[in-house]
Amino acid sequence: MKRKFTLFLIDLLCFAGSYAISLLLCTGTLFSFEGSVWQLLLYGTVLFAAIMVGRISLRIYYNMWRYASAGVYLKMICADLSGGLLGIALVSFLRFPIPLSVGVLCVGGTLLSTLLNRLFYRQLTGRNVSLDRSQNIDVAIVGAGKIGALLAEELIKNPNSHYSPKCFIDSDTRKVGNYIEGLRIYAENEDTPRLLKELGIQEVFIAIPPLEGARLKELHDFYSRCGCKIKIYDLPISKTMAGTADNEIGQRRLREFHIEDLLFRNSLEINNEEAKSFYEGKTVLVTGGGGSIGSELCRQLARCHPKKLIIVDIYENNAYDIQQELTREYGDRLDLCVEIASVRDRRRLDCIFAFYRPQIVFHAAAHKHVPLMEHSNCEAIKNNIFGTKNTADMAEKYGAERFILISTDKAVNPTNVMGASKRMCEMVIQCRTDSATSFMAVRFGNVLGSNGSVIPLFKRQIEEGGPITLTDKRIIRYFMTIPEASQLVMQAGAMAKRGELFVLDMGRPVKILELAENMIRLSGYKPYSDIDIVEIGLRPGEKLYEELLIRTETMTKTSNKMIFIEHDTPLSREEVDEKLALLSQAVEEHSEELAAEAIRIAMKRAVPTFRDPEEINDKIESEEDAFLAVGQ
Repeated sequence: MKRKFTLFLIDLLCFAGSYAISLLLCTGTLFSFEGSVWQLLLYGTVLFAAIMVGRISLRIYYNMWRYASAGVYLKMICADLSGGLLGIALVSFLRFPIPLSVGVLCVGGTLLSTLLNRLFYRQLTGRNVSLDRSQNIDVAIVGAGKIGALLAEELIKNPNSHYSPKCFIDSDTRKVGNYIEGLRIYAENEDTPRLLKELGIQEVFIAIPPLEGARLKELHDFYSRCGCKIKIYDLPISKTMAGTADNEIGQRRLREFHIEDLLFRNSLEINNEEAKSFYEGKTVLVTGGGGSIGSELCRQLARCHPKKLIIVDIYENNAYDIQQELTREYGDRLDLCVEIASVRDRRRLDCIFAFYRPQIVFHAAAHKHVPLMEHSNCEAIKNNIFGTKNTADMAEKYGAERFILISTDKAVNPTNVMGASKRMCEMVIQCRTDSATSFMAVRFGNVLGSNGSVIPLFKRQIEEGGPITLTDKRIIRYFMTIPEASQLVMQAGAMAKRGELFVLDMGRPVKILELAENMIRLSGYKPYSDIDIVEIGLRPGEKLYEELLIRTETMTKTSNKMIFIEHDTPLSREEVDEKLALLSQAVEEHSEELAAEAIRIAMKRAVPTFRDPEEINDKIESEEDAFLAVGQ
């Protein structure tokens, strides 16, 4: 209240000064005019009251002028113009013996003086008052547009900022040589590294609207060579994935390059509304709901307002974590149930399905680590293959509408037991074309940041000072973010009909060596100098590249350009049952052996495409050959 009263007094003084100057300019004197002093005072009172009516109507005195934007000043102009016009109309109607030009000049002068004192106050109080600016980090801002200007203003006027912007860099030659917030705009060219060094720039902030993947890679590579740490002034990932408009500038934050940015490709276009309408109001069950993909599926499904969401997982810690997260976010608005169970336990699954009668089943439970499954190959068959069969049987028995299997690119021409087991899972699903339940599988590659993936390993090794260990510097993999993969799986599930094998377009394959080098740079180190990269040899069952077989001439496109349908002739139930009987016998006879060769032999008989990794790896003589093999 005190602040508003002070502003009112200042505005009263501005009006009085403007009124006096207007009288002097229009009449040549303050008091020699036709009429009394009371008429002079009344004339001014009517004008001031009308201006105040405009300001109060638009709540001008509720603004924090220290942080006022251009919109607030525009509102101020509208308030004074509308109030001034009202005042001039009133004094004209009352026929005061004072020239009308006095009122016009007074309104304009009052508006001008008020705006000036607000701007002066904002400039005075908004300055960065850091006592020791020498300790601030000198930065350059890439992008001299509205986003870059907003960032510069925030850094300069925020007293708690630890950054001192020194200049702008922009590729638009029309902007070069101009100034924003007193900072010069320089051209982005071959002289930029020298310029940044001369100015003592330590960090570079990229303040450009959502970038195309190629441009982001170009910027990253260019400024990495300048020896500067790079940050992005960006919307949160949740908003960029949701397609949030660029004009939500106020929600942008400075952030480090995310792991997702290392993909250097455009964000996937995901139609959330289509999936939301399909899953809304339905009972959905997710096996492996505590895992990386399973838990993200649960998050995405919760946003679709299902009738009930059931999480099934054998590992209670993960199940507890996602349960608590969803409970905190949704409370009673989400009917959430958690069941601790193994998909290998057929009787336990029967109990769960009989009680909940799920309409949609996502089967994400699986053993996925290649070297571990090479050693414990019996467990891969029991958990992955027979766990899938058990879950599919229960979905069929209790009338589920749809069953969605989460598969992997390692199922294509598998060279390890884990990949072969997932290919067998696909066969189990595909053979059920005569079922009332619609069965389908979704195949995609590596997921960034998932449990046990290469990214957390590299992070840990960098934190420990290195070295980063690679099994082979030629290795190439497809990558996708967890939210992208989960949302595409949900879309594929919504469009499924019967027995399809959906394949997600993972984009361009990524060289793991480049991924390691970029992660080192993003951590502020130099590859091979600060952090070394060491090759340790391929692990059992590992191949140099994975195949997704995205060949548009042999695959059917869907309404989503990132989802394709693989043309794969399914086996009959009888043929699949014969394979399952073969594997069951092998497990029963060799379950007490570690890394039993008999299990591998049985898997090769069940999955004809299962080959030794040497058959494929020996054909790849170079990194370039590997890229050609996956169809770069």
